[in-house]
Amino acid sequence: MYSSEERLENIRMIRDSASAFAPAGELARVRGLRYQAPGFDKAVWREMAGNGWLGLPLAEAQGGAGLGMAEYCALLEVLGAALVPEPFVPAVLAARLLNGELLAAQLTGERLLLPALQEQYDSLEPQAGATRLVDGKVSGSKVCLPMAAGADGFLVSTDRGLALVEVGAPGVTLYLAQTQDGGHLGSLLLEQAPAELLPLDAEALADALDEAALGTAAYLLGAAEQAFALTLDYLRTRKQFGQAIGNFQALQHRAVDLKLQLALWRASLEAAAAACDAGAPVAQRRAAVSRAKARAADAALLVTRQAVQLHGAIGYTDECDVGLFLRKAMSLANLYGSSAQHRRRYDACMPRLGDA
Repeated sequence: MYSSEERLENIRMIRDSASAFAPAGELARVRGLRYQAPGFDKAVWREMAGNGWLGLPLAEAQGGAGLGMAEYCALLEVLGAALVPEPFVPAVLAARLLNGELLAAQLTGERLLLPALQEQYDSLEPQAGATRLVDGKVSGSKVCLPMAAGADGFLVSTDRGLALVEVGAPGVTLYLAQTQDGGHLGSLLLEQAPAELLPLDAEALADALDEAALGTAAYLLGAAEQAFALTLDYLRTRKQFGQAIGNFQALQHRAVDLKLQLALWRASLEAAAAACDAGAPVAQRRAAVSRAKARAADAALLVTRQAVQLHGAIGYTDECDVGLFLRKAMSLANLYGSSAQHRRRYDACMPRLGDA
């Protein structure tokens, strides 16, 4: 266990390291990777793995750093501020489900395995009802696979557990659909594809999905705060009627409203990370994560849309960086659960908390 001072120092070092790696204001690389496969830079991915980031929340016995959700979220905030397109959250989720040589290869960046757990677009929980594994061959389909074109293989939920399917194997077809931010979501069609059955702990999978939802909320917070910072700079420098438009009270009120949204969002995120790190009861952790992700999904869209509007006409052009943050929010807001799904789960957790 770390003392509060040690944790704060860890978080500061993680933020500094990540900020040096991915400066928030440098978006030329992000622009250059849009609308093409795989949508991210594999050399950058290997460098991220070399920094030890993929194992940051994993136990030291597994080859990780043994840190917690507070540190993990701090890293993702910085990556979000820079709109880093590499599939960090899905890869860490996959790492949570691996062990042995597969885990080692994932953590070093030698291989990139991504989770394939959904069969419907409106699902919060992993699904396996229509994906069958028989005699080492798997058949079925999966959807919502972020940045799937760069994967070496997929961890597929089946009726018998988790199965590893290799890209390029017979019976494996991957379809790509472009997302608003210039990335893509994959859909996986499996027709008697060879697969390796892996051990699966249902509770570990549920915890890993919560971590992914929380990580996505942190990434979106970093992106939204950077969009807000760009907007404040614009309000200070853009002049109309002989003065900066930030002097107009109506715009000041809108900016304050956004600042409040960001503050509430951060509070819910930190509370959820603390609940996870403290080993709180399952219902309490689930409720905290769902509260944070629901707020993130709604606030990310609100803040980035307002940021575009406060920039005026130029905010709607592709040349203006602030629009990139709105596009990212539109692409990630529903990943690992929409606000509606997480509100329903939060409501379901509340009676259990009351009984406890």
